[in-house]
Amino acid sequence: MFRPLASLCLILSFLTGHTIAAPPFPENTVYDQKIPTIMAVLGYEAGADMTTPEDAVRYLAALASAAPDRMRVFDYGESWQGRKLQYAVITSSERMLELDEVKAAIATLAAGNPLTNEKRSALLDRAAPVTWLSYGVHGDEISSTDAALSLAYHLLGAQNDPKVQKILDETIVVIDPVQNPDGRARFINAFKDNIGIAPSKDRWSAEHVQPWPRGRFNHYLFDLNRDWFALSQPETRSRISAYLEWNPVVFVDAHEMGGDQTYFFPPSANPINPFVTPTQLDKQTLIGRENGRAMDEAGQAYFTREIFDAFYPGYGDTWPTLNGAIGMTYEQASPSGLVYEKRDGAVFSYADAVRNHFITSLTTAHTVAQNASKFLADFAGFRRDGVANGEKSSSRFHYIDRSASPTTARKLATRLHNQGVSVDVIDGAKTFCGEGFDAGAYVIDAAQPNHALIQNVLSPSIALPQRFVQEQEARRKRGLPHQLYDATAWSLPLMDGLRSVSCSTAPNTETRRFSDAEQKTAPELPPANFGYAVPWKDASHASLIMKALASGIRGKTVDAPFTIGDQLFPRGSVIFPNAENDSGSRKFSDTLTVLNTAIGAEIAPLSKSFTTTGPNYGSGRAHRLKAPKIALAWGETTRPLSAGSTRYIIEQNLGTPVNVIRVSSLARANLSAYDVLILPDTTNSFVDRLGLSGVSAIFDFVDNGGVLISVAGSVKALSEKPFNLLETSLEDAASSEDSSGAAGTDGDTALFQSTDEYEAYLADHDRSPDDAPGALLSVEADADHWLASGYSNAVTYYEGEAIFSPLKLNDGANVFRYAGADTLVASGYLWSENQNQLAYKPFVMTTRSGKGIVIAFTQSPTKRAYLNGLTLLLANALVLGPAHAH
Repeated sequence: MFRPLASLCLILSFLTGHTIAAPPFPENTVYDQKIPTIMAVLGYEAGADMTTPEDAVRYLAALASAAPDRMRVFDYGESWQGRKLQYAVITSSERMLELDEVKAAIATLAAGNPLTNEKRSALLDRAAPVTWLSYGVHGDEISSTDAALSLAYHLLGAQNDPKVQKILDETIVVIDPVQNPDGRARFINAFKDNIGIAPSKDRWSAEHVQPWPRGRFNHYLFDLNRDWFALSQPETRSRISAYLEWNPVVFVDAHEMGGDQTYFFPPSANPINPFVTPTQLDKQTLIGRENGRAMDEAGQAYFTREIFDAFYPGYGDTWPTLNGAIGMTYEQASPSGLVYEKRDGAVFSYADAVRNHFITSLTTAHTVAQNASKFLADFAGFRRDGVANGEKSSSRFHYIDRSASPTTARKLATRLHNQGVSVDVIDGAKTFCGEGFDAGAYVIDAAQPNHALIQNVLSPSIALPQRFVQEQEARRKRGLPHQLYDATAWSLPLMDGLRSVSCSTAPNTETRRFSDAEQKTAPELPPANFGYAVPWKDASHASLIMKALASGIRGKTVDAPFTIGDQLFPRGSVIFPNAENDSGSRKFSDTLTVLNTAIGAEIAPLSKSFTTTGPNYGSGRAHRLKAPKIALAWGETTRPLSAGSTRYIIEQNLGTPVNVIRVSSLARANLSAYDVLILPDTTNSFVDRLGLSGVSAIFDFVDNGGVLISVAGSVKALSEKPFNLLETSLEDAASSEDSSGAAGTDGDTALFQSTDEYEAYLADHDRSPDDAPGALLSVEADADHWLASGYSNAVTYYEGEAIFSPLKLNDGANVFRYAGADTLVASGYLWSENQNQLAYKPFVMTTRSGKGIVIAFTQSPTKRAYLNGLTLLLANALVLGPAHAH
């Protein structure tokens, strides 16, 4: 096996003048020879090379085999590409014999139920705090995995380290060494493809510059450190299931950051989520002080309270914190390979990075062990207080309507259930919080031990601390960037497009506990004289229609509402007539039933096609459908997160395959084989990479009847030369001083009469709007347009600075526009200038070109797979678009 650094240390030392760091273990430690070293199993010293995901599995197995009395390895899932997800549990041999009983005691404490003092004391004595150490959620943040393996070896093998003995005696340590094996494998393979006779310290050498899409992401190019409450990816779902089984008191998520940095550990930066308790922050500070002492002894610089906040609940530190743990992000400067030179000339190695993560991991585990009873008691107190706080809350009960979109609502209930949230189903139709709900609505009682998480993901908005907001507004006024690291809004009901209300009123009707084992209901279809109609209501209906079309079933979409009998069908609904589909012995209704078993959409039998309102099946407003063949621009100059989430939503949520074509290949590809071409968010060099022949190929595709969908950055590309397919443009920031002439000038001399005139003179009047952190905004639909089928309004995610001018009436249609300034912000925080300028600007535009259609999403409808309420809108473009192109 090719091990570049393991075999070439002397060459590297000669060429770089840098001696490779020793393994990370403390000096003078005596190790048990029965515990296999990384060298013995993998062929290199700890920290001397990057361990592959497969070799990490192999080494964990070797350790567990050597010390089964103190270590067990658990498989907890698989990545998209079938790689194992594993964690190791390490504790004393005595506790390992009774591990299930200890785990049960922890679970009882975590349940938050009232306990007598005697019972509580007995459980605290029986239980032990769990310290969960996780590594490598971003596959190209490489050093943490080898730190994890080194830590496991040290905990099992060190014979004269009192810290180790304390950790084993007092705690349970869970080590998850590779959270994102697919991304890590991608990074290591690219590194090995580019390394030469010796690793290079030059940041611009090929081994340090990752090819698209980089190793950060998983197979579907998701950032797994933003997926904790969305649970869209199998790696996340599996990890959270394992987490809930162990109820850790501390959760560390080990990362890497830019190579010119040092090392970060908490206390976290502001803003802090309002549901994080002072006790939790005190524990962060305690661990931070101990890490500081250990890093000082090692001569390693570090920083705290900067950059990495604890506000957004999708992180691998904030989500555990909202469940009662002390969640923390640790960030090591990345060598992005085996050796790296900083801008100041300092050179550090992969082994140095491994050492630093090893030090903080060991120190954290030891700090918990030194304060074991306190950590465990405070965790139990958080969970108990969660129930009490929920009981007192004015928004204790969250009611979620499922009538408009049963499948989307059921998926939300499943997502909550899989995060340890109890969900109840209301049997009868009732009024709650002043609003009526049909039978089957969901209710979530926030008086649960994870009250903080429930209120975060179900409340319409979580307010930023006012003092922090004032500081950010002051920074903007001084021309400084804001300090918000990520989103300010994440309400699950809003993002799913579901009606929900909250109040203190308990349900006054029978309820039953929701279970994710509940089967989708898809009864056998009754006979129908004319055929069947599928209402265009939500993503599940669109998915069924796409699968039916792919199976050969023929039908039409009707671009206006219609009524047959006593049933009203919304715009976009699809009719499958018997006359066009029944052939041979098998009825197409049987096929529909089979397809719908896995979906659970609504299918209505039609005894006739005669409508009492709206078009008939034979009208010119009924358009023939076909299963869309979809291509997606892929590779360099497309943004991985956008490309990946778009592909994921179409393939996994709508069940339709997507063919990805590299941007540089679009000029040569046979685009006529496709009905839809999607350009995800792109960089400014997209057109250069595409080339004029690629531009011409896209023009031909649209002119010949194709549907071209553009997202965010690609909308800008289509609005400029050489495309000019959209008569829109990015707007500069609006400014009240643009025409005020505040400061008089005489040649090169400016005359100022006040501070306001001085600041107006300094302002860049051609600048873009200020960069906005993520917020949820309201958009309103042109309900008469087929592209708005299923919508009158919606909620989308906005971030950044892009604001596009609307299309004029003779240039196309603004199918969705942002709401007015007063009602624009559905959740989160948006600068007032952006709020005023975004009002009534387009979110979705469309225009015709030749025989085809161009559709533009100015912000991504697939952002992080959060916006389930917009999946039907994407389906409008994919399925209804080709039916309206001609």
